[in-house]
Amino acid sequence: MTASLMEFFDTLTFGTVVTTVVDVSLVYYLIYRLLLTIRGTRAAQMVVGIVLVGTAFFIAERVELSTVSWLLDNFISYFIILIIVVFQADIRRALGRIGQNVMPFARKQETTHIVDEVVSAVAQLARARIGAIVVFEREAALEEFVDDATKVDAILTRQLLVSLFIPQRDNELHDGAVVIGKNHRIDLARALLPLSRATDLGPEFGTRHRAALGITEDTDCVVVVVSEERGEISLCFKGSIARDLEPVVLRRALSGLFAGGAATDLMAEEATAAAEVGKAIASMAETRAETGPVVTPAPASAPAEAS
Repeated sequence: MTASLMEFFDTLTFGTVVTTVVDVSLVYYLIYRLLLTIRGTRAAQMVVGIVLVGTAFFIAERVELSTVSWLLDNFISYFIILIIVVFQADIRRALGRIGQNVMPFARKQETTHIVDEVVSAVAQLARARIGAIVVFEREAALEEFVDDATKVDAILTRQLLVSLFIPQRDNELHDGAVVIGKNHRIDLARALLPLSRATDLGPEFGTRHRAALGITEDTDCVVVVVSEERGEISLCFKGSIARDLEPVVLRRALSGLFAGGAATDLMAEEATAAAEVGKAIASMAETRAETGPVVTPAPASAPAEAS
C-alpha cells in the first residue's frame, strides 16, 4: 500500500496537479450552479424521484429481480429524453441565466429598464388611487405559493401593467397580484398570495398589504404595493415593509435590491426600521384610543385683590 502511494506521488507533476484541480473545480461549480437553478422549484422534487428510481434499479440488480430490472433498464435507456421533456422550462431558464452572466452589462440595462417601467406604472396607479400588488420573482419559484393565477407571459410595459389593475367589471385580472418572473416578463396575473402570519400588524394594514408581506415571509421575492385608500407606495421584502415611498426612492431601492450586496443589506435595515416605527405608531394610537383623550385642566385664576 505504501509503495503504491509513493509510486503515485512520484508520477505527479505540476501540470497534472493544476489540470486535476481545474477539472474538479469546474465539476464542483457546475453541480453548484445546477443546485442553485433547481432550488425552490418542482425540479428539486423530480430530482429526488429520479434518485429513488436509480436506487430501486440498483437494489433490483442486487437481489436479481429480473422483471423489475428489465423495466427500470428500459426506463433509464430513455433517461436523456425524459430529462429534456420534464426539465425543459428549467433548462431554458438556466441557459438564459448563463447568457445574462456572460453579458452583465446587457443584464444591468434590462434590469434598469424593468425597474423604470414598474416605477412609472405604480406612480401612475398611486396618483389614480388604484390598488396594486407587483411581485418580483427572484431565486425561489413562486408557483407553489400562489393560487388561482392566470398565465400571461407578456412583455413588461408600463401601459400593460397599469391596464391589468384597472378595476372594471370586464377586467377579470385586476383583482390579485401581478408576478414578474425571473425572465423579466409578466408571468402571472390575478394571483392570490398567502396572508402574513404576523400577529402584531396594525389596523392600517389591509388584506393587500398582508398578502404582500405574506409572500415575502415564505420566499425571497420583492413586492411593491399601492394603497387604494391612501394612494401611497410601499415596498415589502424579508417580511418587512417600507411605507409611503416616493417614486425616486422606490427606484433607488429596487435598483439596490437587484444589484445585491451592501445595497440590499442597507435597504433591509431601512425597511425593518420603518416597520418598527409603524408598529410603534400603531401601538400609540391603540393606547390613546383605549385611555381616551387627555384633558389638561385650565390654570386656576388668581383671586382678585382687595381694593
